[in-house]
Amino acid sequence: MTLALTVSDEVRALAPGFAPVAVEAHGLTNGSSDEAGSAMLDAAARRLAARLDGRAPHEHPHIAAWRAAYTAFGSKPSRTRNSAEALARRALADGGLPRINRLVDLYNAISVAHLIPVGGEDIARIQGGMRLVRAVGDEPFDTVAGGEPVVEHPDPGEVVWRDDRGVTCRRWNWRQGVRTRLTEETSDALFLLEGMEPMAVGELGAAATELAESLAKACPGARIEIRDVL
Repeated sequence: MTLALTVSDEVRALAPGFAPVAVEAHGLTNGSSDEAGSAMLDAAARRLAARLDGRAPHEHPHIAAWRAAYTAFGSKPSRTRNSAEALARRALADGGLPRINRLVDLYNAISVAHLIPVGGEDIARIQGGMRLVRAVGDEPFDTVAGGEPVVEHPDPGEVVWRDDRGVTCRRWNWRQGVRTRLTEETSDALFLLEGMEPMAVGELGAAATELAESLAKACPGARIEIRDVL
């Protein structure tokens, strides 16, 4: 059964230029980070440097649009950066990008190369459909603090991805929860690619296609579909 994906009217009104697309994949094989994934991350960092052409990530029009969207729901974009900006900053720093696991490395490479937020969710751990909403404030968010599991709650009005159980990602695409993150045991995954005007829809689609092709190459036999988010 296809996973339901929706964006609430409240979020659409907050950011009319928001344009998400999803890649749903089944039959994946994950594992520890490998040389192929590391090469993709290094290549993505080079592509990012060429795209920025000497600018800081926050000076790029797409990241500036994300900062405006964060400000619109009451978040401080310099303190809680969207995931694309945060990864870009790491890619340009001396330490470079982290290596997590094969699937996370792959979608992080797409995020950095195209300078767009990309998230990955384990479909087996999602309860009901996925929806992007403005939080009430009492929804549970499973995370880790000081090395220990804790349950936090979003701020009222905060934009969050959630399922029937609770929040899966806070502040739009700032921090993913531990419950649905991709692990080395993940075989079915949902990848969310998020664009904001002035990014062209065609550029977002090209990123989704590149992600799908990279997944197919890394996981022969996987069933992969690019989907709209309603």
